[in-house]
Amino acid sequence: MPQPASYHQFADQRHWLGIPNFANVASNLAFAIVGLWGLQLLLRSDTLKNSFIESRERLPYILAFVGLLLTAVGSAYYHLAPNNSRLVWDRLPMTIVFGSLIAVVIAEFISLEAGLKLLPFLIAIAAGSVVQWYYDELRRHGDLRIYATVQVYSALVLLMPLLLKSRYSRRTDFVIVFGFYALAKLFELADKSVFRFGHFVSGHTVKHLAAAMAGYWILLMLKRRTPLVPAA
Repeated sequence: MPQPASYHQFADQRHWLGIPNFANVASNLAFAIVGLWGLQLLLRSDTLKNSFIESRERLPYILAFVGLLLTAVGSAYYHLAPNNSRLVWDRLPMTIVFGSLIAVVIAEFISLEAGLKLLPFLIAIAAGSVVQWYYDELRRHGDLRIYATVQVYSALVLLMPLLLKSRYSRRTDFVIVFGFYALAKLFELADKSVFRFGHFVSGHTVKHLAAAMAGYWILLMLKRRTPLVPAA
């Protein structure tokens, strides 16, 4: 399953202020805002005190927001001149988010120790799927199946909290995060259809905003949730 060349032909290719594909580039600012906001709260010990039973539970969330911040940079870089070599730098930061969120679900709903120990391996596996795809593209037989599988399973894992006992309130927020991610993928697929409706904004631009909202909702969950079991 190679990367179709048509993927890089986005509906909205308008220039503004000398910036090509301006809307798709500028909309990455949403990732930067959410990423920086999340890091500003998570890296301060005096914030989100009631959001974690143990302080080390912050780590996968910190890495997830680092991933969002890097996604803003990588995606903006890609959209300035879309091609496969730049797409690597768009996708790699997203895999940090994917791996971190899987570790969050494991740590909070199955085993904290397992989630933290698996965290680097989950990120490495997700990132490896991008490296494998691009390496194969360079050898003229690119295969997106592993990367696609990582995306699908990373999203489906967000539904697992509905089936597992939670240590915190607001576990259904993970389902809302899944919903924003699914909405982002739908807008991505409807890029040209959305743009044809008034030629105001394209589906891909809205995809960026919907995906950033998924990150914002994680932050909202952390600010509002409380432990359901007493701290040790």
